[in-house]
Amino acid sequence: MDEIRYPIGPVLLAERITPELIDTWMQMVASTPGDLRAAVQGLTAEQLDTPYREGGWTLRQVIHHLADGQLHFYLRFKKGLTEQEPQVQAYDENVWATLPDMNGPVEYSLAMLEGIHARWVALMQAMEFNLFTERAVTHSERGRMSLATVLNYGAWHGAHHTAQVAAHRKRMGW
Repeated sequence: MDEIRYPIGPVLLAERITPELIDTWMQMVASTPGDLRAAVQGLTAEQLDTPYREGGWTLRQVIHHLADGQLHFYLRFKKGLTEQEPQVQAYDENVWATLPDMNGPVEYSLAMLEGIHARWVALMQAMEFNLFTERAVTHSERGRMSLATVLNYGAWHGAHHTAQVAAHRKRMGW
């Protein structure tokens, strides 16, 4: 079950932040929209409405969740740049996954993800390295998180859910 739920493994938070890690994570963020679009290319509505694992979300819900989650990472990042260690709130992603907009076309979330990631990458490319390690947010469940850690989570989150979709498609022979 863990291989299906976590096809790239659980998030691994870096203990030591380097410019090379920041670049790697930025590249992951930059590539997520295209990778996800490729993973869903040609899937039918019926296929999108199948759970990626027993008891799990449908592929459609995973895609919409990914856009929601990445929007949160981007906004947390911007708050961390513009406010002094702002409080950021967790949200109940399982409840969000039941809202009516999760039944809409995946194109909405694919386009949203492309826009969010393009802006996030442009913002990060203009930043000095020290801002990634010195600026932070305080998460309601995880505590203090540097912007590098927010990026670490966000890069993994995109790759993680894209891999869930791609792995399910492969298992199903689609």
